[in-house]
Amino acid sequence: MGNLTASSFLVALSGIVIVFIMLAVLCLMIPLISKVVLAFEKPQINNRVAPTTRPKPEQKPNATGVSGEVALIDVDEKTAACIMAIVSHETGIPLSELIFKSIKAI
Repeated sequence: MGNLTASSFLVALSGIVIVFIMLAVLCLMIPLISKVVLAFEKPQINNRVAPTTRPKPEQKPNATGVSGEVALIDVDEKTAACIMAIVSHETGIPLSELIFKSIKAI
């Protein structure tokens, strides 16, 4: 190993102390910067103008009389209903307009 003297020990110790002081400063600065940024963003959010007129959604015919059989393969009815609801939500297509032929567990 090298020659360990008092001056080399002080240099190493001062380096470690400086690193920990800088970490403490960063821990204090991050919340402060976050609060400053949020203070500037809030007026921008509050100054938004809501549209006065909304476009009317297209009227689609309701298919309330649609009935059909869904083949459930190794899936219970509750799970199948959840899958159908998720597919409807993710695609944005109303459940009454979707046609499921079979649902199979993989």
